Amino acid sequence: MDRREFFTLKRRAKATSPKPYAGLRQIYSGLAPYSGPWTEKEVIHLLKRTMFGAKRADIEHFKNMSLSQAVDELLNVPTSLPAPPVKNYDNADIDATDGDYTVAQGATWVNTISKDPGANIRRMNSLKCWWIGNMINQDRSIREKMILFWHNHWTTESTMYDEIGTYGYRYHNLLCESAVGNFKKLVKDMTLNVAMLRYLNGYLNTYTAPDENYARELQELFTLGKENNPNYTEDDVMTAARVLTGWRIKPEDESVYFKPQDHDKNSKTFSSFYNGAVIAGRSDATGGEAELDDLINMIFTKSVEVSEFIVKKLYTWFVYYTIEPDTITNVIKPLARQFRDSGWEIKPVLATLLKSEHFFDPNSQGCLIKSPLDMIVMLMREFDVAMPAASDYVNYYNMLEFLHNQSVLMQQNIGDPPGVSGWPAYYQLPQFYEMWINHDTVPKRARFIETMLMRGYMRDNVKLIIDPVAFTKNSWPQALARDPNLLIDAIVEVLYRVPLSATVKAKLKGEILLSGQVQDYYWSDEYDKLYNTPGDMAAYNTVATRLQTLFLRLMNLAEYQLA
Repeated sequence: MDRREFFTLKRRAKATSPKPYAGLRQIYSGLAPYSGPWTEKEVIHLLKRTMFGAKRADIEHFKNMSLSQAVDELLNVPTSLPAPPVKNYDNADIDATDGDYTVAQGATWVNTISKDPGANIRRMNSLKCWWIGNMINQDRSIREKMILFWHNHWTTESTMYDEIGTYGYRYHNLLCESAVGNFKKLVKDMTLNVAMLRYLNGYLNTYTAPDENYARELQELFTLGKENNPNYTEDDVMTAARVLTGWRIKPEDESVYFKPQDHDKNSKTFSSFYNGAVIAGRSDATGGEAELDDLINMIFTKSVEVSEFIVKKLYTWFVYYTIEPDTITNVIKPLARQFRDSGWEIKPVLATLLKSEHFFDPNSQGCLIKSPLDMIVMLMREFDVAMPAASDYVNYYNMLEFLHNQSVLMQQNIGDPPGVSGWPAYYQLPQFYEMWINHDTVPKRARFIETMLMRGYMRDNVKLIIDPVAFTKNSWPQALARDPNLLIDAIVEVLYRVPLSATVKAKLKGEILLSGQVQDYYWSDEYDKLYNTPGDMAAYNTVATRLQTLFLRLMNLAEYQLA
């Protein structure tokens, strides 16, 4: 969106592919390595796009590296999975004969199958809370941002697979393991993922009644897009559905297997878009996988279409949500070529993009509106809000549940996007991310910020709240923080991605930090008392109140919603 427009401020069947858009943004830079300044400003831009926020410790860590080293570390995604979610609920109303009943509270439920609907609803809630906890506690890598990217791309809705928690966990694990991996391999793995098979009816697909759901979305939403001219045909959708017949889910262990008796064993002929390709019919136990491989290989013969479609989605996620003609030429096409040449590896494409002059172009900074999850998790991480220890699983999950509920209220329910296309803010022309900001969500964002700054969220005598004094003391040395001019500059640099005028800064300083006075010592003297007389509660309360008011004012301005 155009920033100036911002300041003047159920379900969709199919997504619109990102495409050139005649907006007000004009950008001509390309993929040449960025060679400009590497200061806190650039580090913060990189971290806010690749992680959920820029914590002070992370800024300090990465600014001592070169840009190339910083990007390489961010793309060095751990191979191990995070510790699994745990049972944070009791056995009330759960069938005593169900597997979940025997899982102890505080232990993980992911290895135990449950058929109890009530238990699975609670498991899914546990999974969503845990997922947000992973975002808050993320390591210094791009993994969590990529998991959310792929979740929006390979959408599943837990409500459509009966909120079976183990399905959701296995789906999340696949996204985690594939975060910066091979896209072609991910296509196959996701096709046979239990949650996806259930979500798009693959488990019901039989030669007597081919189901087109997954076959259509595999081409339209997951690999090719629908903007190509020419493109696949309706007959191609039906023919692909025939290829995919016979895959089933075993109820007793939730494994995926191929049932030859339900498979269409005839050869399948595709349209001229695929050059009349024929996939030979198979009838043996390995026939389903062999035909699936043939189908994926055939789709990937349309290498230009696949590569440009995925690169555009990566671009709109990490850089901007409209793509000008010059960007098609200077960024999208060369990145797509690299994607093809690398054998469909995601990591080198991201490395080139994130190290480029285009990514650090001034027109690429401060131009995305935070999603609800961005806003909530960034706030938690950047202010280093104290959470209960994960070992205190009841209180830990209680706090995560509060954060998850806030995100739902702001129209982003992780694990349950509103449709197969994902969240409309990531695809809907022409508004894109502007859709996060509306008459319903803006007041809810403001209430969440006010709650976290002023009152906190209390449950069972545990409080979640921003400590503005601790944040300030831990973020900047006393010599900086005691100077109201330097302090406001430093705070704005972290919280904002667009400049704040000298007039506004002076107004904030005079009205809030100086409490209506004109001399800087009205702030400096009070702040110094925090160090010189730690037991002076009057000085502490004065500083805390002024900082609370300053942060509240800054975070209620429109600029705070940009990343």
